[in-house]
Amino acid sequence: MSTAAPARRGRPALLLAALPLLLLGLVALAPGLLAGASPTDTDPVHALAAPSGAHWFGTDQLGRDLFARVLYGARPSLLLGLGSIALAVVGGALLGLAAALGGRWADQLLMRLADVLLALPPILLALLTVTILGSGSANVMIAIAIALIPGYARVVRAETLVVRRSGYVEAAVGLGLPRRVLILRHVLPNAVGPLLVLATVGFGTALIAASGLSFLGLGPQPPSPEWGSMLSQGRGFLQTAWWLGVFPGAAVTLAALSVTVLGRRAQAHYTRRTAA
Repeated sequence: MSTAAPARRGRPALLLAALPLLLLGLVALAPGLLAGASPTDTDPVHALAAPSGAHWFGTDQLGRDLFARVLYGARPSLLLGLGSIALAVVGGALLGLAAALGGRWADQLLMRLADVLLALPPILLALLTVTILGSGSANVMIAIAIALIPGYARVVRAETLVVRRSGYVEAAVGLGLPRRVLILRHVLPNAVGPLLVLATVGFGTALIAASGLSFLGLGPQPPSPEWGSMLSQGRGFLQTAWWLGVFPGAAVTLAALSVTVLGRRAQAHYTRRTAA
């Protein structure tokens, strides 16, 4: 069987994962294109109204249109995940390179520190960090990044050790290429490649972690719409107004699932390409 057959069979799932993500990206960039109401305008007369033609997702306890709040909540929610992953990739790349190229003592110190951090559950480490730093979007991104950095640092360290012993790097050293140029031109691009693929899968984890911290009241504060905080605000009304929890929760699930499917696909493609 040719390798093209599995690829063709995987295309429907890939499209099903890509389309919701593209839609969420469009909503995050321009939520006003689809939202016909303000996410913060209150209407106590129509509080806790069920989903209808006037309010597709119903209204919350203050009469705010839940459809508009879910759409406007896409930007801060996705930015929390993207910001966390960006910080984790940069931090993991720097620590991994420092461990692999900094000598024995640097390697031992940084990797033992990574082992200690990896021994803690990521969400617990993120919760501890954001408790120390304080609530807010920036602190949530830093906290999640700190929880992800040790694993990413180990990946970069392992790849750097492999690349450093490759033939083209040894040839560049023999030609007298400066160490800084050698690292930036040859070592860094090849060592960070697998990390970027891994980060696409990690984005779903970061998004769920950010929503979890926001659910606990440590992220963006009301009345700013954000999926995790919306879930927290609606948890007391689930028996009488199920839509307050279902629609924000569905948005988080759809975003995380779409990114994870695409990330797994990219990871499998990268593995096949490097093995070929």
